[in-house]
Amino acid sequence: MTAATPDAPLWEPSPDRIAAAAVTRFQSWAADRFGAPAEGGYAALHRWSVDELDTFWQAVAEWFDIRFSTPYESVLGDRAMPGATWFPGATLNYAEHALRTAEDPARADTPALLYVDETHTQLPISWSDLRRQVGALAAELRALGVTPGDRVSGYLPNIPQAVVAFLATAAVGGVWTSCAPDFGARSVLDRFQQIEPVVLFTVDGYRYGGKEHDRTETVAELRRELPTLRAVVHIPLLGTDAPEGALAWAALTSADTEPVFEQVSFDHPLWVLYSSGTTGLPKAIVQSQGGILLEHFKQLGLHCDLGPEDRFFWYTSTGWMMWNFLVSGLLTGTTVVLYDGSPGYPDVSAQWRVAEQTGATLYGTSAAYVMACRKADIHPGRDFDLSRIQCVATTGSPLPPDGFRWLHDEVAADLWIASVSGGTDVCSCFAGAVPTLPVHIGELQAPCLGTDLQSWDPSGKPLTDEVGELVVTNPLPSMPIRFWNDPDGSRYHDSYFDMYPGVWRHGDWITITGRGSVVIHGRSDSTLNRQGVRMGSADIYEAVERLPEIRESLVIGLEEPDGGYWMPLFVHLADGATLDDGLRAAIKATIRENLSPRHVPDEVIEVPAIPHTLTGKRIEVPVKRLLQGTELAKAVNPGSVDNLDLLHFYAELAASRRR
Repeated sequence: MTAATPDAPLWEPSPDRIAAAAVTRFQSWAADRFGAPAEGGYAALHRWSVDELDTFWQAVAEWFDIRFSTPYESVLGDRAMPGATWFPGATLNYAEHALRTAEDPARADTPALLYVDETHTQLPISWSDLRRQVGALAAELRALGVTPGDRVSGYLPNIPQAVVAFLATAAVGGVWTSCAPDFGARSVLDRFQQIEPVVLFTVDGYRYGGKEHDRTETVAELRRELPTLRAVVHIPLLGTDAPEGALAWAALTSADTEPVFEQVSFDHPLWVLYSSGTTGLPKAIVQSQGGILLEHFKQLGLHCDLGPEDRFFWYTSTGWMMWNFLVSGLLTGTTVVLYDGSPGYPDVSAQWRVAEQTGATLYGTSAAYVMACRKADIHPGRDFDLSRIQCVATTGSPLPPDGFRWLHDEVAADLWIASVSGGTDVCSCFAGAVPTLPVHIGELQAPCLGTDLQSWDPSGKPLTDEVGELVVTNPLPSMPIRFWNDPDGSRYHDSYFDMYPGVWRHGDWITITGRGSVVIHGRSDSTLNRQGVRMGSADIYEAVERLPEIRESLVIGLEEPDGGYWMPLFVHLADGATLDDGLRAAIKATIRENLSPRHVPDEVIEVPAIPHTLTGKRIEVPVKRLLQGTELAKAVNPGSVDNLDLLHFYAELAASRRR
């Protein structure tokens, strides 16, 4: 339905959809078994899930039939943050759960993975073949001496071999970590050198934007600079032979070997993810086999409502946590769609074409891609058969209100739009998709189950309908068990628990509305706070980038030594646009009329492009530091930026302002 008033929902699930949703069935079952509220819908279930945290997670484990090879002594041994201990005494294996659909004779020959490249040729990999390849590779890893706790790394695009390598690593109790092959050698080494891998899986190159990109020299440098490597496995994506001393992928995965799943403790490391690392080395975030297993079952099975009949497509790379999240779709018996290629090749409709061709039922993408489609004036619902899509989900940045309207108008009126927000830090969502709740424009539907999400003022007072810090007041199973090379835990503590002791502060500004929905305003450490009025940068971007002349923007607020406040807006113009007095006036009028007169920028400055992290986020805090006079080498980790040259502009601007 189309909103008739500003407060009316953009979409509401039908009674049949609500009744059929897994979260509805879970609530009814948990009411019978665990005393969950039978009435009151999602809001009552959520309240119970945070008030009765131990019972809720026990219910999740039983609902999804977690195979504990050794039973747990309790659900939550210690609930302190940081340092919570989950399911002490339990042993299990993530990969065993990801592959158990292959045990069903009716499903064994159906697709577990559906791989698509830029030629839009589909390659299905059945559950039985995926299990066979994982079994063969796991046996070879053991033969190479890989033991539980050893690190195994992948320099790989989003291809089936990456999934096989990850699952084989998890099967033997190894610790997986990956980077996309568009990362340069320095960026990869900043990550992999921290964790000292013993095996490296790598491609010879990749295809992107219709071109082949050779990576043989980069791989040679990685081999030289990672002295702990015992083996390198060559995947010939561009058809080259394995270099000297490297093992051939085909030889390691050809056997018909039943997988052996190492039973490890609940808190045994599963993988290492990396923060964007805008200053210093990227944080090497360690998450556990059991914690990820439970969190992803909950998130994918209840919030995303995925099951055996679904096809799950999320546009991502192996360098982003969404790849790990996507692969976990296997846990729910879902067919996972892997797309390796440019989001805009051969044209901006590329992702919609993949969604159509693969029959995706849940399609995930970035808010930036949705807004690019809107600006390009494409019409996915008219030009593609998207009838199987039940949900379009977005993350990476807040989906602006215009993005909600565009998806509703141009994809389908009866479309569940799930804007979600979480982080690499938990490899999951704090708030977002709920299949039984309405969707309001510009809002995330609700906090996720088991997540006591709150908005706090600086003194720790909870806020409703006001902007505050995003905090989580109880532990989640997928919170980091530690950072790598952080023996006393100080870096972990300082990252999340320095402001509110014992409470996770994520670094985002949010509003929790009176109806229980959530609005994300952007990073709190780069928040605009002018004359006491706080505003997230995302609000500025949403308003300014409606203008067709603006391709992208970056806003910074600087507290100056004299007590003043300087707020420049940097704009990357669309082709053919000119930053003249008329456009400057239009930008300021847009902000004044749509947001606040207090947040009209002091200056509008044209830049050749906006700098991003390697995972595509605008770099705000390092630019702020540069403008405050911090040296470039201290303001940013060079290996974390997509184009370091862009930052010289801001350093020179700061120098000229000081003169």
